[in-house]
Amino acid sequence: MGNIHKLILYKDFGSNHIFRGIAWLIGHHALNAPEKEDMATQYYSCLHDLIELSESHGFYGNLWHTFLAYLLVNNENAYSRACEIRGEVKGTISQIALHDFSILKNLFDFDFTVLEETAGITDTAFLTDYKASSEESGGKKLFHIRIRDRILELAAQLNAAADAQAFAQAVTAFYRDFGAGKLGLHKAFRVAHTKEGAQIIPVTNIAHVTLDDLVGYETAKKKLLANTEAFVNGRQANNCLLFGDAGTGKSTSIKAIANQYYAKGLRMIELYKHQFEDLHAVISQIKNRNYKFIIYMDDLSFEDFEVEYKYLKAIIEGGLEKKPENVLIYATSNRRHLIREKFSDKAQLDDDLHNNDTVQEKLSLAARFGVQIYFGAPDKKEFSQIVTTLAAQHGVVMDEQELLLEANKWELGHGGRSGRTAQQFINYLLGK
Repeated sequence: MGNIHKLILYKDFGSNHIFRGIAWLIGHHALNAPEKEDMATQYYSCLHDLIELSESHGFYGNLWHTFLAYLLVNNENAYSRACEIRGEVKGTISQIALHDFSILKNLFDFDFTVLEETAGITDTAFLTDYKASSEESGGKKLFHIRIRDRILELAAQLNAAADAQAFAQAVTAFYRDFGAGKLGLHKAFRVAHTKEGAQIIPVTNIAHVTLDDLVGYETAKKKLLANTEAFVNGRQANNCLLFGDAGTGKSTSIKAIANQYYAKGLRMIELYKHQFEDLHAVISQIKNRNYKFIIYMDDLSFEDFEVEYKYLKAIIEGGLEKKPENVLIYATSNRRHLIREKFSDKAQLDDDLHNNDTVQEKLSLAARFGVQIYFGAPDKKEFSQIVTTLAAQHGVVMDEQELLLEANKWELGHGGRSGRTAQQFINYLLGK
């Protein structure tokens, strides 16, 4: 089977049926051990599965090369985790990795045209020169085109590698630049609770927005950038709360920093308050990785009868286990203090004998966010600026005075002035 039984770090490649099947063909093609019919059956079975995978991920060209590159970038082992973001490592593990790469390079370089003679297969070009149904949009649902292209680039580099050492350098450089496994390939993730516990699942279609797309709020954006910049550069940073009026760009700002700092090793994990019980499990999975993680809680708030906030307080600051240095919590909320407050909380005639303690208990969660950034509803002038800027960005051709007059009419019937209302108005114009 092409010596795949000798793989050490990349041993679980053998559990992939496509890899195992093609490796078997490579290892037996010249031995005449199996019948030609058996070899052809194996080939076409693997080709079927490889085409299905390639179409769903947008792969094209030499599918065997791309498939091996795909396995390499997705494999999380002691070597790939050590190299992610940091680059080449020394010691015995590097020698073991070179041993595995020597085996993989031999498989990578196999000339499939020999199967035409040994197994009577005449369709090897389907494997080595595949034309995707749509190279531009292929893989959109399972892979972002950006990720697909990086895998194809790695496959080309591996094809150009003169020896196992050059092969190893190409793979190691990929781990350094983009990381390993799902955490290396993707920017953002969500959490799913399964029978095996909390699973971190990639979000494959995150909106590609930047902070420049958010008109105004320059002071707020500078505070957010400063805190995030310190975090990704290994300096001290704080948990961050973005609060204020609805539709003012709080969530957009979070998505923007995920896009802006991805290349510097920042990853975003979205978590909802009903998933707080999984927070410890999520942190345990990421605390020893070489990335910086922001656990993102959107629209975070609690009613006075909800007690989950006490659990969150202990996680953020107060539990026995220290929060890892590579993890911060960013939250957005329409409430500055996160927990609903009532006048009765402050009334001295309340049944609570220690009234001030009750109030402080509710305020203490927000206090655990060292950076608090306010996003307020724009005034009329700021709203007009947002509308005209968005109209220009989307190519809306309309007299400015008429544009602003219609925008003012729109916001009166659609929840008031906000960036969201302005975008909805532009969408309305574009759809007419």
